[in-house]
Amino acid sequence: MMAEDLGTFEATGRTLAIDFGSVRMGLAVSDGLGLTAQGLPTLDRTTNESDLGRIEQVAADYAVVRIIVGHPISHSGEETKMSRRAARFAEQVRARVGLPVELWDERLTSLEADRFLRESGADRRKQPGLRDRVAAQILLQSYLDRRARERAHTQPTGARADS
Repeated sequence: MMAEDLGTFEATGRTLAIDFGSVRMGLAVSDGLGLTAQGLPTLDRTTNESDLGRIEQVAADYAVVRIIVGHPISHSGEETKMSRRAARFAEQVRARVGLPVELWDERLTSLEADRFLRESGADRRKQPGLRDRVAAQILLQSYLDRRARERAHTQPTGARADS
């Protein structure tokens, strides 16, 4: 991409993704254009109040404009006990941070993270939380890719996709 092409991208602002878990939460943040996901250090869960405070700080540090929380629904698309917990947590994040918070289907992200780590030769036992961070990256990248496809479909007729 050439420098003059940068002006054609809509600056969407950063998105923070949370791979919600009962022991750890994987985090990832997008670049300012909303194109790529980068993993952040995994948060070990402590108290709900402390967890919310740390997320609030991460959101401020990275100047995020929206947050997505992984929604662990079942493979058949049904609510689960954990998906209800994630939805409650998303509401708490929204109230605490004051940003839009969206639940995002996270089916298969942990399996994809496991496959990626296995193929890369990473040792999860030596790096607790690595799977959570990679899962958050996968979660966020799927969200960013969907947004990019939606923007591409709303371009005016005759607009070039590569311009």
